[in-house]
Amino acid sequence: QVLDTKDVQVFKVTVNGQDAKFVFGEKHSFKGTPLEITLPFELRRGQEAIVEISFESSPKSSALQWFTPEQTSGKKHPFLFSQCQVEWIHF
Repeated sequence: QVLDTKDVQVFKVTVNGQDAKFVFGEKHSFKGTPLEITLPFELRRGQEAIVEISFESSPKSSALQWFTPEQTSGKKHPFLFSQCQVEWIHF
């Protein structure tokens, strides 16, 4: 599985709670850096996989936008969204 990244530091990746191996590909000047994740098990057709990535963003992470808790409807938790692709991020 390959995801796009730009100026993020990845610490850990798990798939369905199991540690997964990951490597970064070659950095591209404006596209960012591919993050390749190796699943820790063989995925069967129709099987759900929940990928969790522990990461740190920076102000240079141009495709990521953060809302402070005060900017959200519930006013309790921050919210992160990506301009590049659909992401489901839960805090």
